[in-house]
Amino acid sequence: MSVGIIIASHGEFANGIHQSGSMIFGDQEKVEVVTFMPNEGPAELHTKFEEAIAKFADDDEVLILADLWSGSPFNQASAVLNESANRKIAIITGLNLPMLIQAYTERMMDAQAGVEQIVANIMKEAKGGIRVLPEALEPAIETPATSAVEGPKEAIPEGTVIGDGKIKINLVRIDTRLLHGQVATAWTPDSKADRIIVVSDNVAKDEMRKTLIEQAAPSGVKANVVPIHKMIEVAKDPRFGNTHAFLLFETPEDALAAVEGGVPIETINVGSMAHSKGKTMVNSVLSMDKTDVETFEKLRDLGIKFDVRKVPNDSKSDLFALIKKANVQ
Repeated sequence: MSVGIIIASHGEFANGIHQSGSMIFGDQEKVEVVTFMPNEGPAELHTKFEEAIAKFADDDEVLILADLWSGSPFNQASAVLNESANRKIAIITGLNLPMLIQAYTERMMDAQAGVEQIVANIMKEAKGGIRVLPEALEPAIETPATSAVEGPKEAIPEGTVIGDGKIKINLVRIDTRLLHGQVATAWTPDSKADRIIVVSDNVAKDEMRKTLIEQAAPSGVKANVVPIHKMIEVAKDPRFGNTHAFLLFETPEDALAAVEGGVPIETINVGSMAHSKGKTMVNSVLSMDKTDVETFEKLRDLGIKFDVRKVPNDSKSDLFALIKKANVQ
């Protein structure tokens, strides 16, 4: 038994840091690189992780060094971890060069070290690798104040009106990948939401996907997965008057069902729709078929506006101009 290492990232970063590690530490055995490229989807990334793990011995433990908590590489690695009951796998995010060098060092110093021991030492060393010059810029270390442990909160009685009794929907996005790196690190802060709500009948029935989404929530924000009918109830429930929500839909059809049910949506950010057989690419991240186009037309007729951007800093594109140019059949 030994520990195989997978370096995973958005784009070519993993390849670059692997090369840097080899320059410093020499070529290493049982190291695989997984990159997530712009033209790839979650299923392809998931397969890459499975193929990388398959290159290790059956009794090897696996350490995955990923770039970003809640990013697609982390999400798919986490899915593989949950599917691999017979294989010990650990994931560390925040990929940096000290982390990789420490992983190599741990394996070299103790060939019998398990992934648990390696992780414990990496966590200490990788954080210590973050330094600054001049040292005066180092932030002072604050001792957190102790606080009493809160007991379980009682459910708010039905009919209670909080605030003005109306949920605040700060942002609505259609994204096949749902909660991933761009959503967690760019759109969530931009939305100023305190709760991410994934609205999907399919995901609500999938306990593994629900768990992965809930644990991928960025710091300070709670994530929930609810079926469409539940979101319609929440939109009418006065107990959510102080909630600032970021709604995530997997498909435009789900968004239409929510709007027709009375969820007060005004604008939808159309961010990512994965390509599949029978669909046409309308730009680099949006793939549609005739049903999707008809759904967007129905949403438009209900007064919904569209904001086509992958990330907040992108320029806005005209959804129907893209559809017309692509000649979606």
